[in-house]
Amino acid sequence: MPSAAGLNSPCIQMYFAAPMVTPQSSVTTLQTIAPLLASQQELPVPSARIFSIICIYNPTPMDLGLRNRTAIVAASSQGIGLATAEAFAAEGCRIAMCARNAEALRAASDRIRQQHKAEVFTEAFDVSDAQAVHRFVESVVARFGSADICVTNAGGPPAKGFLAASVDDWRRALDLNFLSTVYFAREVIPQMQKNRWGRIITITSITTKQPVADLVLSNAVRAGVVGLVKSLSNEFGKDGILVNNVGPGYTATERLKDLARSRSAASGRSQSDIFDGWSADTAVRRLGEPREVAETIVWLASERASYITGQTVLVDGGNYKGL
Repeated sequence: MPSAAGLNSPCIQMYFAAPMVTPQSSVTTLQTIAPLLASQQELPVPSARIFSIICIYNPTPMDLGLRNRTAIVAASSQGIGLATAEAFAAEGCRIAMCARNAEALRAASDRIRQQHKAEVFTEAFDVSDAQAVHRFVESVVARFGSADICVTNAGGPPAKGFLAASVDDWRRALDLNFLSTVYFAREVIPQMQKNRWGRIITITSITTKQPVADLVLSNAVRAGVVGLVKSLSNEFGKDGILVNNVGPGYTATERLKDLARSRSAASGRSQSDIFDGWSADTAVRRLGEPREVAETIVWLASERASYITGQTVLVDGGNYKGL
């Protein structure tokens, strides 16, 4: 049996300060072990059991300070947008969701209401429509009284090389992936200034740091969003508004399936091989999950990240090869 010597650590102390119910049939109860820790006696339990006890010392979730905040999440009927709306709802936020597909948006919002008992407001529209964005934010403020957090998001532009992309493709990419962020920022910043608190988080891509072949539209346009993020963070930080960008890597979404189909058709390789190649490019050898991106976004919006602004945080499993 192991000795209690050396186990009088902050970890142990914090554990015993927290309430925990242990099986009645086990000698490993708080009453049994606590005196032994103090007396340096031999512990009447195996080492593995001690490890499982002393490592679970903080079962209480971290308070992110987001309860009753209003979170706007664009393009939130599926994928990363939906995961983000769900993550904010889990933190006690009021949720405002938008997407083009009204039926998918309704199903997503019903799911969030049922699972998290959250207040949810939805409206179906295209985020490249400036007037529609204005009406939506106006309605959100009228309903919830504030627009504390704004997560901008939109479907990525089509996978094309430079010569294959038309001028119309470029205009559409600018409207959808750059100007939509401008439209939301123009609407929410005055509301955030009133409360001297706000968070704007843009969802872009790893392409802002490391261009991806055949994604010239995304490579170019999303880089403009990063310039906007840095400019807004510099201008409005004095108002308590933090502005950051999140760049997902290869994440298991419908968008990635579309890209795999496109690559497969162009190369003759199977989609399975393409997914395997993407996984192999990461340090962790797997694709990301929308939830993992969403949790990063929620953390950036929280009081736990109150001194971070103007940054791009990659959630890419180590895919980015730069320093």
